[in-house]
Amino acid sequence: MRSLDIAGTGMQAQQTNVETISNNIANMTTTGYKRSRAEFQDLIYQNMRRVGTTSSDTGTIVPAGAQVGLGVKTAAIYRINEQGNLEQTSNSLDFAIQGKGYFQVTLPSGQTAYTRDGTLSLANDGTIVTADGYALNPPINVPNNAQSVSVDQSGQISVTVAGQTQPQIVGQMQIATFANENGLSAMGQNLFVQTEASGDPIVGTPNTTGFGSVMQGYVESSNVNVVTEITDLISAQRAYEMNSKVITASDDMMQTLTNLGR
Repeated sequence: MRSLDIAGTGMQAQQTNVETISNNIANMTTTGYKRSRAEFQDLIYQNMRRVGTTSSDTGTIVPAGAQVGLGVKTAAIYRINEQGNLEQTSNSLDFAIQGKGYFQVTLPSGQTAYTRDGTLSLANDGTIVTADGYALNPPINVPNNAQSVSVDQSGQISVTVAGQTQPQIVGQMQIATFANENGLSAMGQNLFVQTEASGDPIVGTPNTTGFGSVMQGYVESSNVNVVTEITDLISAQRAYEMNSKVITASDDMMQTLTNLGR
């Protein structure tokens, strides 16, 4: 009985849906997190009567035919890359990108990773690093005698040093954009790496054409909408229950057939 397998694919799809929603809710307070959405596709069809075939010797055409679908599958899990709210922290090493772009960081392997999480700090040698100690790319070093750090919207970093009246420029942030942001591969730790699907990074200066601006003293909050996620969770739960009822009904039908043979 096909309905058993069909309903089984429906339950598996809704399980994936619930897992995606639960990950969104779990990361509702994660800095720079982008919510995900599961997308589904129908499976292949079995033709009980093929559409467009002739139904008589005179050439009359079957207008609709009869096709039975075999269920559903997960097609993709997309990230919704809309801007999250900016939360003020007043920390001079907290940064948010308003608009398009990713901060670039260098992994211990030498590979470049990308992130929207701008909660940065200083290493023991004055290098600006992420919470996991990964340096910005290009690296920026703040002198030990710096009294304050200032970053403008174009990502230019300057410091005030004791005994000097003019700020000293110590570096320039560069951010990256991609033709297909959904093609980036998430690796955890709020980091992404490029893939063939994302295309090569387009690197440029913040607050120029095609690139967002850098906001000092702010972080970008998650773009998860809790009300939407709970609503989607209820819908997924009901869809899962309905598929389970199809399995129960199919089992009852098979039991009826079994009883006929007694």
